[in-house]
Parts: sequence; C-alpha cells; structure tokens
Amino acid sequence: MDHIIARVTATPAAIDLIAALRRQHGPVMFFQSGGCCDGSTPMCYPLGEFDVSDTDVYLGHLDGAAFYMGREQFEYWEHTQLIIDVVAGNGGMFSLDNGTGLRFITRSRLFSDEELAVLGSAA
Repeated sequence: MDHIIARVTATPAAIDLIAALRRQHGPVMFFQSGGCCDGSTPMCYPLGEFDVSDTDVYLGHLDGAAFYMGREQFEYWEHTQLIIDVVAGNGGMFSLDNGTGLRFITRSRLFSDEELAVLGSAA
C-alpha cells in the first residue's frame, strides 16, 4: 500500500455543501464535536472562529477545509476513517450548515490491519 490513507474523507454531497458554505462565508474549517449541545457531529465554522488548541488533532482536510478532533475523542476513533456526508435536517446550533436544510453527519469505517500499519508508520 503506497498511497496516503485519509483519516477523514467527504462524499460528493458534503463537498458540494462545503463549496456553498465557502461561497457564502469564505474559508471554513471543521471540528468533530464530541457531544454536549450538538451531540457528536462535524461542526463547520468560518476559518479562524474556532480556537484549535494543542490538545486537538488535525485529521486532514476536506476540499481544503481543515478537520480537527479533540485528542481524547481521537483516542477512541483512531482506528476509524471518518466519512463526512450530508443529510436533510438542521445542522448543529453553531455550525454553518444550520439553516441550509442540510446537515453534516459523520459515517465511519474501521481501517484494515494493513491501513493501520501504514498509519502507524506515519506517526
């Protein structure tokens, strides 16, 4: 396996919504919520309006939009690829998808043993 394995990917529908939000709000970024008010959902913010800390983990990008998750939550999800998708509904209270009639959701799949070996060697 000689290609890069993405920890986070997006469906074409999610890429379309990201593009629409970018046209309206400028550059955006994501943070995978770990619960509380908006449950466990990917939150989309204007770039610079969410403070990423040294306890957050950069997972990759979705069409140029950086995607982060808290370190503690990452410890539970590190064996899983996140697949960001879109469904009808209301987005998270503070997320840019709120009010669009669509919301981002996180689907997932476990990495294979081979993929985990490659990811482990990249750490």
